[in-house]
Amino acid sequence: MKRSEHTHSHQRLRLSLWIGVALTALCAQAGAVNFPVTPEQRTTANQVAQAGVPLSELSPTAPDSHTVVRGDTLWDISKLFLRTPWRWPELWGMNLDQIKNPHLIYPGQTLMLVKVGDRAMLRVGQPVGGTGEQGNVVKLSPRVRADTLDNGAIPSIPMHLIGPFLNEAVVFSTDELATAPRIVASQEGRVLMSRGETAYVRGDLKGNRDFRVFRDSTPLKDPDSGEVLGFEARYVGTAEFVRDGGLQASLDGKSAQIVPATFKMTTIRQEAVVGDRLAPVPPRDYAAFVPHAPSQAIKGRIVSVYGEAMLAGQNQIITLNRGTRDGIERGHVMALWRDGSRVPDTTDPSKPLMKLPDERIGTLFVFRTFERVSYALILQSEDPVKPGDRFSQP
Repeated sequence: MKRSEHTHSHQRLRLSLWIGVALTALCAQAGAVNFPVTPEQRTTANQVAQAGVPLSELSPTAPDSHTVVRGDTLWDISKLFLRTPWRWPELWGMNLDQIKNPHLIYPGQTLMLVKVGDRAMLRVGQPVGGTGEQGNVVKLSPRVRADTLDNGAIPSIPMHLIGPFLNEAVVFSTDELATAPRIVASQEGRVLMSRGETAYVRGDLKGNRDFRVFRDSTPLKDPDSGEVLGFEARYVGTAEFVRDGGLQASLDGKSAQIVPATFKMTTIRQEAVVGDRLAPVPPRDYAAFVPHAPSQAIKGRIVSVYGEAMLAGQNQIITLNRGTRDGIERGHVMALWRDGSRVPDTTDPSKPLMKLPDERIGTLFVFRTFERVSYALILQSEDPVKPGDRFSQP
């Protein structure tokens, strides 16, 4: 059925609000105090604020209120109120006076669901029973907070699920690990090197001192075209520079001896071995994520399941065959699809082959992007996910 002009108007308003909210959140994370808001953005936000969210967008089990506690995430709270939790600015962004930034919600705040006519919005209310700490409810007072974000706000999604992968899950555009510094020996000839043990390394360190250690660089191939999209290597751990190597004169003074650089293994995911490769540790990025649906149609396939598993489920990491050059952004929420089976119609004498409809089986969240591939967290899945399964905008 053709949508009305009223629906298209609200979609444009929501998209504009999304842009303003995302920019505000990014500047807040960077330490900006007074982010400039243009008159056009303010007008759009006010219009959306007056509209609210259609009741049809609310979850059938949406509560009348929810008090934020430690361990909550924006995704968890949004699932309480909305059918599609990545659309929370359309609900939380309504209340501009009380919730200045819908991505900065704090423990102790009570969110009240208010319904007016066929629309709904959230307001910040006071918890029943007065102030004070009860269970996990945190009293709001001037003190240092120990939450995920530096400013005390709750995170968008459970950071403990993706935190380790922000540095571990890496895709190299070329097989650069083939020429990277390598472990050539261990202390006392040990086969495996654990945390705190010494590794000897040869190669150009380029002045770096902290390295990640990788093994078995393998190509990531597009399930459709077979084209190599990048190279993924198994994460081993981290190593810290101790002293440099070089050439050293032999005892007889007639030749030079190769002396490798000395490193200490600092963290271990699995024991290091001779032949493992080193890559510099990049700056860590713990900025808050802003889940949102793509503004354009995007579809692709799952390349692989991170690690050695062939199937993945909820809270596992998968690799997608789309990256920044395809419009993928960190924070994108995607729908997971299972291709419909091809089966014969046994009720027809000629038994023609049929393709059953594709079925949506879950939702994923993009948390790290590269030029041609991305890593995503499976937020929800009804069936096991495997390489070759499809994804699209939700």
